[in-house]
Amino acid sequence: MKTVAKLVAFAVVGLLVLGLLLFVPAGTFDYWQAWVFLAVFVLATWMPSVRLLGTNPAALRRRMRGGPTAEPRPFQKVVMAFSLSSLFAMVVVSVLDHRWGWSSVPAAISMVGDILVVVGLGVAMLVVFQNSYAAATVRVEADQKLVSTGLYGLVRHPMYTANVIMMLGIPLALGSYWGLVFVVPGVVVLALRIRDEEQLLTKELAGYREYTQQVQYRLVPYVW
Repeated sequence: MKTVAKLVAFAVVGLLVLGLLLFVPAGTFDYWQAWVFLAVFVLATWMPSVRLLGTNPAALRRRMRGGPTAEPRPFQKVVMAFSLSSLFAMVVVSVLDHRWGWSSVPAAISMVGDILVVVGLGVAMLVVFQNSYAAATVRVEADQKLVSTGLYGLVRHPMYTANVIMMLGIPLALGSYWGLVFVVPGVVVLALRIRDEEQLLTKELAGYREYTQQVQYRLVPYVW
């Protein structure tokens, strides 16, 4: 019951924050791209979360325990703070871009952005179903087992691959090209997070060193 209450509170607060980020900078509710993005985001996150609540509530709790303050490692606290700030800036700049017409994004491109957001969120949730220890924080649980199949057979950090897909989709979905500027620092931050995380995993997760030799790519197949 406590997990249900936390999920509802998490969803309501997230919806309010996202709504403020979208419509306050826009200065209007007459912004169809924002409404479509909001609907896409809500459906693509809430529906899998409800399913996860019924099948693996422990995994859901790990996903809800995130943010800079939840990180046990000081370096990751800084990384997460910068990552969230960059994401918020991406959304706000994208909204301002649409409001002031800095770039002209066709409706079809905005819909492509929504599809990328759905794909990114879908991959993220698939990762959680394939690896119940895929938490929102960098830590190794006492009974954690190495997962090397499924998406983990393609890249070592498919959750972060999903984040990159979403970063590409969000500005386009909101009708902005300028928001894409934040993809570069966002990827840099993810790379720093991955390098630090792999040091921890190599040290504390049995079999991880051998896994890095089996799966060579961290984030994007045939790239890095």
